[in-house]
Amino acid sequence: MTAPLPPRRRSRFWLYAPFALLALLAAAWSGFWVHVHGRVVAELDKALAREAAQGRTWSCANRSVGGFPFRIELRCDALALTSTRWGDAVRIEAGPAVVVGQVYSPGLVILEAKGPAKATLPEGRTLDVTWKQLDASLAWREPERFALVASEPSLTLTTPGIGTEAWRAQTLELHLRRNPTRAAADQAVDIAVSATGTVLPLVDVLLGTTDPGTIDLTATLTQSQAFRAGFNPDALENWRNANGALDLTRLSAAKGTARIDGSGQLLLDPTHTIGGTLQLSAAGIEQIGGVRIGNLLGGLGGLLGGRPPAASAPGLTPLPPIVLRDGRAFVGPFRLPLKPMQPLY
Repeated sequence: MTAPLPPRRRSRFWLYAPFALLALLAAAWSGFWVHVHGRVVAELDKALAREAAQGRTWSCANRSVGGFPFRIELRCDALALTSTRWGDAVRIEAGPAVVVGQVYSPGLVILEAKGPAKATLPEGRTLDVTWKQLDASLAWREPERFALVASEPSLTLTTPGIGTEAWRAQTLELHLRRNPTRAAADQAVDIAVSATGTVLPLVDVLLGTTDPGTIDLTATLTQSQAFRAGFNPDALENWRNANGALDLTRLSAAKGTARIDGSGQLLLDPTHTIGGTLQLSAAGIEQIGGVRIGNLLGGLGGLLGGRPPAASAPGLTPLPPIVLRDGRAFVGPFRLPLKPMQPLY
């Protein structure tokens, strides 16, 4: 009788293959992440050098770059910016910040920052900014866009010899995107701003009410390339010389019983103050600067050519055109009792 063949040894290849493949993928991904990490650090150093060459020096205390395996995280214990583009040095100091980018989603970064922040401005002025939470995102691939959301933001501007001006809100949202429909020569950027629970003492005095307000604004900024190198006197002058404008598609504000809807255009005049024309409709405004007006503005609106803005809410009365010129605000031929606006630069 023939002896039986020994049992065939079964291959264990398929038993270990998945683990080997997983190890290879992990090693490949680790190498890719290290490569991306190195590129990010190198590009960051180049960007900081470019900024310094343009008069802006950034500092990131205890900078670290991590986030393995799926993110790239840049962390700073404190963030500071010193700019010499305003003549006198401007310094902005903020608390801890982290910038996050997903390895699998290049072109999009997310910022989380903790307050407070303080800006030292020319002529001895200081701006103190606080918030409960602040998040922002930036996408530099088409469509280019930026978004910022803050809860309980507060700004206090202190001017030596004059005093302080404050503004605060419960929520604030800001959105920017490159306009996809305007001609490329317009260099147009769409802007949307909304805020709730706003408190601005200057407006409280003007309207005679301390009720919190709301603001919704949509606009388009033209000749935006002037600000690619920053927000400074050179950029503002280049924007003015390029005939840049802020076209207000809609401005809607409410404070207590007072409501305003409008549209218009703002620009910089030769005196470097904000100029332009606003076409507004209003309701519930009983006084301006302590002067009782009742239905006076509505009557003036009809007399001086006031017309309701497009998409104006019902129940609002057209006002005379509001003209900003030479640092003053005029309603028809009458100058509003406001402090003169200072030149921006």
